[in-house]
Amino acid sequence: MANEKKLVEQITPRDVDFAAWYTDIVKKAELVDYSSMKGFVILRPYAYAIWENIQRLADGLFKETGHENVYMPLLIPESLLQKEKDHVEGFAPEVAWVTHGGSEPLTERLCVRPTSETLFCEHYAHIINSWRDLPKLYNQWCSVVRWEKTSRPFLRGREFLWQEGHTAHATAEEAREETLRMLDIYAQVAEEYLAMPVIKGQKTDSEKFAGAQATYTFECMMQDGKALQSGTTHYFGDGFAKAFGITYTDKENTLRHVFQTSWGFSTRLIGGVIMTHGDDSGLVLPPVIAPIQVAVVPVAQHKPGVPEKAAEVAALLKAAGVRVKLDDSDQSPGWKFAEYEMKGVPLRLELGPRDIEAGQCVLARRTGGKDTVPLEGLAGTVKAALDAVQKTLFDNAYQNLHSRITVAKTLDEMVAGTKTGFVKTMWCGDEGCEDTVREATGGVKTRCLPFDQTPLGDVCAVCGRPADKVLYWGYQY
Repeated sequence: MANEKKLVEQITPRDVDFAAWYTDIVKKAELVDYSSMKGFVILRPYAYAIWENIQRLADGLFKETGHENVYMPLLIPESLLQKEKDHVEGFAPEVAWVTHGGSEPLTERLCVRPTSETLFCEHYAHIINSWRDLPKLYNQWCSVVRWEKTSRPFLRGREFLWQEGHTAHATAEEAREETLRMLDIYAQVAEEYLAMPVIKGQKTDSEKFAGAQATYTFECMMQDGKALQSGTTHYFGDGFAKAFGITYTDKENTLRHVFQTSWGFSTRLIGGVIMTHGDDSGLVLPPVIAPIQVAVVPVAQHKPGVPEKAAEVAALLKAAGVRVKLDDSDQSPGWKFAEYEMKGVPLRLELGPRDIEAGQCVLARRTGGKDTVPLEGLAGTVKAALDAVQKTLFDNAYQNLHSRITVAKTLDEMVAGTKTGFVKTMWCGDEGCEDTVREATGGVKTRCLPFDQTPLGDVCAVCGRPADKVLYWGYQY
């Protein structure tokens, strides 16, 4: 018998050390390996397959709304990056520079893209001439580099995979509509596919994207009460267009500047899935994005008819559109059960001689519980069970989010509330109050101004002055 891997070792419990628990899952579920370059990780096949599923689903939504995929260069000349002052200042601390081509020094430094606004602006200035050329609805799937001081797989890395949409419009109204439309699509990806409930809203001016007039976000709550900014959309107005000379001739033959947006999410979402749904036994994956939705495990597979029936069941499910793995390896059933539990596979089917004789199998759910179900109509049973697991994960995450939101009316109440989750307060709009909260809590930042601005009172929880804005606060990843 082939040498067996050890049975899955116990991982650090979440309530003992959440950070260690996260790292244990990332390694033991075989999601990443660490490279020799600090801050750069290797996405192993299982993690990349999760990302491919997220990418496929999101890309379909983008294309349904008229967006087209393009690809921009990896490197940006320093002179191009400098054209938008606020933008370059915002990214300067994180930029990696190329200074040599082969053994020869370059005449101008090249930035390894931290984002591609400037490249899209240069391109749009070349190809947009008339109102007939608008809107331009482009998206790019690529990697970017940001020289983070500290890194953690998926959450903060020096290189990560993402998508970045960049659009140009004839009017400010169209651009603003695009910004909010893409935020809604992001929320759909998070809630329907990743089973991660969101809070949508606008970032404060101190937290908005460098060069943007307005930044919108969807915030998710992790099991430890911290926020994960999971994706953002930005309204640029015509600031970039003026800096880069992106103009068009309107129907009255008047020369005008375009209005622009950008929006992006990244492999950080995988980290969000881990911290939203994982448990002390390992990863828990929403069925919609799981690379393996069902693991078929033959029991006593040395007995006549068991391997053949297991293969038949796997083929039947695959034909029904289910992502299936038939594990007919020589590992013990117990090892396989632990392995697929660690990897978060939503369903496991166990099939042995007695099951076959009775025309049934055992269906085990990663979210808990198992049932004996008939083989007849199995495809329908499995699909219903996958839907149930998806719903259970969303419902559990929704409960975690809303049970960790407190309303605070004083700074002391805010300090207490942010220890367990989000705090919702009235805010006067003064950035100085953001600084006060950050100092009092050791790092709490504003999350967003929610679209629901139903007043909680009429004075700022931080300074006591008149306030007319509702604001979420919380620690973040």
